[in-house]
Amino acid sequence: MNMYNELSGQIALVTGGTKGTGKAIAERLALAGAKVIITARNKSEDVKPGFHFIPADLSKPEGTEKLTAAILAEYGGIDILINNLGGSETPGGGFAALSDEHWSETLQTNLLAPVRLDRGLLPSMLAKGSGVIIHIASIQGRLPLPDSTLPYAAAKAGLINYSKGLSKEVTPKGIRVLTVSPGWIQTEAAIRMMERLAESSGDTIESATQQVMNSLGGIPMGRPAKPEEVAELVGFLVSPRANYLSGTEYVIDGGTIPTI
Repeated sequence: MNMYNELSGQIALVTGGTKGTGKAIAERLALAGAKVIITARNKSEDVKPGFHFIPADLSKPEGTEKLTAAILAEYGGIDILINNLGGSETPGGGFAALSDEHWSETLQTNLLAPVRLDRGLLPSMLAKGSGVIIHIASIQGRLPLPDSTLPYAAAKAGLINYSKGLSKEVTPKGIRVLTVSPGWIQTEAAIRMMERLAESSGDTIESATQQVMNSLGGIPMGRPAKPEEVAELVGFLVSPRANYLSGTEYVIDGGTIPTI
């Protein structure tokens, strides 16, 4: 068995799968032979043929219900669930600038969306006695940046804790549950952010990138991760080669976190 057929016959769902890291993960799983379902609020123009796209706003309970119902009706369940959806749109300014609405929106997207989706799709996995769930968290779960992403960091810390607890419950029943916590990833959105920072400061993109790395305390690798590098880790974790792995968090941050 090799990576080009090891997921043959498997059905996978990747949330936030139309761009960035989610897109890279979806393409990696398809390369391994999986039938891949992707979901997001809106379909991206450059989604490759062969993916089953289902529009849904998972930050709302009704969005999760819609997605779950569509998947169960057409496929009866899935084998792999990648809870990749996440992000932060909170303003800078520290704790005082953050309203209840900011906190609620961030927790809905980064913590409660995967919780609800697990609850909707886990029963089909349990019925078969097999399946893999990956929660994409963040190193901010243990290395928070308080100026503007405090709710995001708190939500990801909660997701890491929830993922571990869920694994204890369902691993004995055949379901592997894992967490992947990336550091800074050089997605297209991150590149656009560097361009905006460079334009506003009159500096170069390289200098803006270095400033962000400095704000993280430095990245020993000297660069952000590529989406494909995170996708490769996920591809391994959901494969039969990782059958004895469950309940563990895997950090992929180029050495950013300075402690053990």
